This record gives sequence, structure tokens and C-alpha cells, in this order.
Amino acid sequence: MFGRSKEPLSVTPALAEPAGAPESPSGKGRPTPKRKEAEAANKRPLVPTDRKGAAKAARQAQREQRDREYKAMQTGDERFMPAKDRGPVRRFVRDWVDARWSLGELFLPVALVALVAQFALAQMAPLFAFYAIVVLYLYVLAAVVDGWLLWRGLKRRIIEKFGPNAVIKGTAMYAVLRAFQIRPSRMPKPQVKHGQKPS
Repeated sequence: MFGRSKEPLSVTPALAEPAGAPESPSGKGRPTPKRKEAEAANKRPLVPTDRKGAAKAARQAQREQRDREYKAMQTGDERFMPAKDRGPVRRFVRDWVDARWSLGELFLPVALVALVAQFALAQMAPLFAFYAIVVLYLYVLAAVVDGWLLWRGLKRRIIEKFGPNAVIKGTAMYAVLRAFQIRPSRMPKPQVKHGQKPS
């Protein structure tokens, strides 16, 4: 048992691959890319390559948008108006202001006449030049009071028609600034005549 010599086990040495042999390809027929290589391949430029073409297209889109808004302001089509002019409350405010005679809509002509008179009469008739400035200040004061009365009545009417939550920030300024514009220069264009108050 102990005296019998065992036969040596035959060991077949593994064949070593040559040092310069390439890695075996993956199932796709090519080596699997590393993470950095995959991320670099998926990167896209943030700025378009054709900057001039992109800028031209953006300008064209902005021009078309302005044209649509201007046409809507002329015709009263709220679909393409700026956001600040859309909605039933803003339309009601415009109609209410446009239907009312306001001192503010004549402010610019009166101010222009008063200033011209003041400069023209400053040397020849200083007293009349002073009167022109006084008239201008009185008119400004009267126009401000008239604007306050306009908003007071309009606010009450908005609450009656649309509820208290309809009076949002900026509505008063929207109404008063429109009242101080000459009627032909108002945008959106007036859709009602003087005296034609909205229901």
C-alpha cells in the first residue's frame, strides 16, 4: 500500500496567448466602449453649429409674433394679444375707459399748448405765461382726480360683474394709463364709442 509508487499525474500545460493578441470582441463584434467614451459620444453641442441661420430663424419668428400681436391689437382679436391684454376683465376695463370722456385723454394736447404759450409769452407778457403754467397745473390736478373717480366706479362695477377676486394687482394702473392716452393712440384699439358703456 505504502510501497507502491503512484504514477505521476499528467498535466497538460495551458497554452499562453501571445502578448500582442487583441482582446476578444464582445457579442456585438466590437469591444464594449468605456463609460467616458460613451458619454463623449452622446454629448451634443449646446449652441447650434449654424449660429447665423438659427439667429435669422429666431428673428423671423419674433417678427411674425409681433405682426400677429399688432394685427390683434388693431382688430380686437384676443387670441394673439399679449398676455396683459387678454381676458374678459381686461376687455371690460378697456371698454369702460373708452366709453367714458376723461380729462386724461386731453392731457397731452393741453400740456403742449400751455408749454408753447409759456415760452412764447415769457418775454412779451410774463403774467400770461405764468397763467399758462397755473392752468396746466390745475388741469393735471383735475385729471388725477378724474382718474381716481374713474377707477372707483370701474372697480365697483368689476366686483359686481366678475366678483372680488377679479380685481388683481395692476388693474387700476392699466385703466388709468389708458385713460391718459389720446384715444386714437390707444392699443388695443377702442372697440366701443364714447357713451357706449359695457353691460
